[in-house]
Amino acid sequence: METIRRNLVLKELEIRETPQGKQIIFSIKFVKKDGELVFIPRAVVTGLKMNMKENRMRGVLPVDENGNACGHVTPVSIDSLIEYNGIKQGNRF
Repeated sequence: METIRRNLVLKELEIRETPQGKQIIFSIKFVKKDGELVFIPRAVVTGLKMNMKENRMRGVLPVDENGNACGHVTPVSIDSLIEYNGIKQGNRF
């Protein structure tokens, strides 16, 4: 199975839209604090009301097939990422 390094996932999450102005949609799988495995098949990256770099978190918003929000912003710890766009995240930086 193909793997992707965490720093490359974070670089991709920093790019919020294409040069044409469309939001970049991706799929993500991660583990919440309580151990629950979460899979969001279509999501966009959003901001959080905290220092994301200091807290090692990123905001993820589920969207429908048209790119409209269909849920609430979920904070995701960068240490709990399992998959990004169907590619497993490796443990090395």
